[in-house]
Amino acid sequence: MEYQAAPARLSTLDANFEHDFAQRLHWSADTDAAIEQRVADILADVQKRGDAAVLEYTARFDGSQVDGMAALELTQAELKAAFDSLGDEQRDALTAAAQRVRTYHEAQKRASGESWSYRDADGTLLGQKVTPLDRVGIYVPGGKAAYPSSVLMNAIPAHVAGVQEIIMVVPTPRGEKNALVLAAAYVAGVTRGFTIGGAQAVAALAYGTATIPKVDKITGPGNAYVASAKKRVFGTVGIDMIAGPSEILVLADGSTPPDWVAMDLFSQAEHDELAQSILLCPDADYIAAVQREIDRLLPEMPRRAIIAKSLSDRGALILTRDMQEACAISNRIAPEHLEVSSNDPHQWEPLLRHAGAIFLGAYTSESLGDYCAGPNHVLPTSGTARFSSPLGVYDFQKRSSLIEVSEQGAQTLGRIASVLAHGEGLQGHARAAEMRLK
Repeated sequence: MEYQAAPARLSTLDANFEHDFAQRLHWSADTDAAIEQRVADILADVQKRGDAAVLEYTARFDGSQVDGMAALELTQAELKAAFDSLGDEQRDALTAAAQRVRTYHEAQKRASGESWSYRDADGTLLGQKVTPLDRVGIYVPGGKAAYPSSVLMNAIPAHVAGVQEIIMVVPTPRGEKNALVLAAAYVAGVTRGFTIGGAQAVAALAYGTATIPKVDKITGPGNAYVASAKKRVFGTVGIDMIAGPSEILVLADGSTPPDWVAMDLFSQAEHDELAQSILLCPDADYIAAVQREIDRLLPEMPRRAIIAKSLSDRGALILTRDMQEACAISNRIAPEHLEVSSNDPHQWEPLLRHAGAIFLGAYTSESLGDYCAGPNHVLPTSGTARFSSPLGVYDFQKRSSLIEVSEQGAQTLGRIASVLAHGEGLQGHARAAEMRLK
């Protein structure tokens, strides 16, 4: 069967550009009502029946018939055995990627994750105490594909933050375990792991069962059922984000080989049919060259059917007046992945305000960020990069304010607090401050 990838060809010079651009960007994050109801039922059942419900849903959805929860738990010996079973090439790649991810997040912790304090002239101490969460759950997708990179990106920043217990859940349909995923869990410092997935895994982490401990926060991507479940348990536990389909936006000045850019667009389109790949460029001839490369390369791709539908339904090749306008449009989109494919990417980087991750220069393919560059690949999608950030060490820490008022400081602060408390009609607040005045 022959597939054609026909991303929309738009130009900012066209009178109807704004309408066509908005139509291409539109994506509804509304979850199907049937999924919402099914998830609500699963969460309530796991909360009520615990392990028994988890076993039942694991058998129903993953086809894993086991006698008890012990058969679903991954031991440290099993994780190490998986690591030892890898060939040298896979083992070396996994270890190198993990080290780069760890090094980046250790630098992130030094920059933003340390406690601090200072004293006023009167001796009052003010500051902030940063402490790690006690226990977190990481969801690793499974089923159609295996994602060892997701293990590294979720577990390593938690480990660097100082989290003592990292509980991994990963679906293993028909009981088939992926050695690379288990090895990644070993390398990343996962404490315990369970071969369960879906809404039932999220429920078990959020509420706890006789076997699976209740966590403080759940991170990691998943399907619509997982996203809906995470949304519903938020408040009982923390979550990282509600992730939408994957996205890439390429800003190109025409200096990068067009087949490189075509393949970069493929790299997100191959995730699923709802993924979005967009090129912004001021050179019409270059856009045409990229389209030719899309047509040439598509037949070679194993996931060409998915790529073709993603590019045809949601992709766009947009001609802009200049690179400045391309940067302005990029800020409106606020993409998950933003490639600046230019001879001088640092000329344009200061103009870019909203993106999950910014990849500078022709040699910085987005795929390197997915696996081994170092920064986290769990990124905000669907325009949420306007107000949210990549997963990081800070997601596994919380901050407590430190206040120690000296006797001298109480004389100044007490009078201020008294006036404001009386103004709010809270006499108990006022008197508590006044009692400390000389």
